[in-house]
Amino acid sequence: MKPGRVLLYDVTLRDGAQGEGVTFSVEDKLAITVRLDRLGIQYIEGGWPHPARPGDVEFFRKARKLRLSSAKMVAFGSTRRKGVKASRDEGLKALVAARTPAIAIFGKSWDLHVTDVLRTTLEENLAMVGDSVAFLKANRREVVYDAEHFFDGYKNNPEYAVATLKAAEEAGADMIVLCETNGGCLPHTVREIMEAVLPRFRVPFGIHAHNDTECAVANSLAAVSAGATMVHGTINGLGERCGNANLCSVIPDLRLKMGVGCVSDAQLAQLRSVAMLVSELATRPPRDEAPWVGASAFAHKAGVHVSAVLRNTRAYEHADPAATGNRRRILVSDQAGLATVKLKAEGYGLKLDSDDAQGRAILGELKRKEAEGYHYEGAEASFELLVRRIAHGYREPFVLVDFRVSVNKRESGATVSEATLKVRVGDAVEHTVAEGDGPVNALDRALRKALGRFYPELKSVHLMDYKVRVIDPQASTAAKVRVTIESTDGRDTWSTVGVSENIIEASWQALADSVSYKLMRSGTKGKK
Repeated sequence: MKPGRVLLYDVTLRDGAQGEGVTFSVEDKLAITVRLDRLGIQYIEGGWPHPARPGDVEFFRKARKLRLSSAKMVAFGSTRRKGVKASRDEGLKALVAARTPAIAIFGKSWDLHVTDVLRTTLEENLAMVGDSVAFLKANRREVVYDAEHFFDGYKNNPEYAVATLKAAEEAGADMIVLCETNGGCLPHTVREIMEAVLPRFRVPFGIHAHNDTECAVANSLAAVSAGATMVHGTINGLGERCGNANLCSVIPDLRLKMGVGCVSDAQLAQLRSVAMLVSELATRPPRDEAPWVGASAFAHKAGVHVSAVLRNTRAYEHADPAATGNRRRILVSDQAGLATVKLKAEGYGLKLDSDDAQGRAILGELKRKEAEGYHYEGAEASFELLVRRIAHGYREPFVLVDFRVSVNKRESGATVSEATLKVRVGDAVEHTVAEGDGPVNALDRALRKALGRFYPELKSVHLMDYKVRVIDPQASTAAKVRVTIESTDGRDTWSTVGVSENIIEASWQALADSVSYKLMRSGTKGKK
């Protein structure tokens, strides 16, 4: 039977950082910790504080100065080494030295790991589990015991797998977490095993699932249905191999679909912003198709879906987007009709003229642009600028006079790009030169340099993603290309688009729109 409330245990800073290409600095980890606490996460696993991991040691030292409202910091490590007393084990002593209120240690549940990986006896492994938990409890710590590879171990040797849990319980573990470490189980297997195991214990149980069969979230929910009262996971599903259970799905699934308490409504509404922060610090572009928090999660394209949603949102939405801090998006494309254009304009706070002349002009320009290769589904900032330029008294914050970009290959092998740019801001003409890692980077730097003294708010803007797509590949190197740029100011993100046979020109269009959109959203008035 599912519990009335579940504890959330975040492993983004440890398991998530093991994902390929993911690296968090100490400052990144501190910033994420603060946001996870505000989100309502009850346990935050900060890393493995071992002398061989000085970054984690430094993190825990600095984390002690954070004023967390509800979350407990957790240090992570393993059971003692074989043949070593717990009181003399350097790893266990380092865990205690981290001075966290809770400690998580993992131990072996699968006899294959005991004999083939640890190369010790089954009896010694049981002692390693019990001794380690007892040592930490003697040091007055809350102990979360992670039963590594439990489900595989149970399938191979159920009695021994259960015996490892008994060793942890008898030594005083406060929570036992069953780990689906290889990520190979399906939900019905997880539930069957948990329903067979849990009645044999008095200690509460949790679940730690990996995503190798795309079932980590489903396995976590199945475990809760079977009685688990703690769920481990990471923001955005980061983690080794295929990742961990995605808390950005687990949390709203528990709260909104299963009626299980875990965070408040106000905390749940922060979910998308937390997901965006972690994506940025992990230097990974956000997944648009991510459930609940992705940009496409509540997006509707022109047609039957749009007309139905306009009449009743429940027709094609399983939940309120605002519940997780997301929003409904009506996508625009060459399939759009006048009603869609008017709806988008209203969303921008614009009221089109009553005879629909502006609406038809916008629709005509949209269809013309898309015929040229523009694609506004993934570049809504450019579409909003298109609407404003036609519908209202929009004033451009700057006007291009000219630019020139050169790429110089030197004898040393170095390649240097330089951009020379002239823009008009009001009555002033700014002439700047900047170098960059490539022609687009040089042009971006030159533009920021030219506008910096007029618009200091641009200092917070930086590029998150840059995509190029060849529209007509049959034209070979003379093909038209579409450039899409995703930008952020650390709080919001937006996408812009440019199209041309010249990749630099297409990039300029997208860059210029990105800057113009930021200034428009900041309330900056164009210069006369």
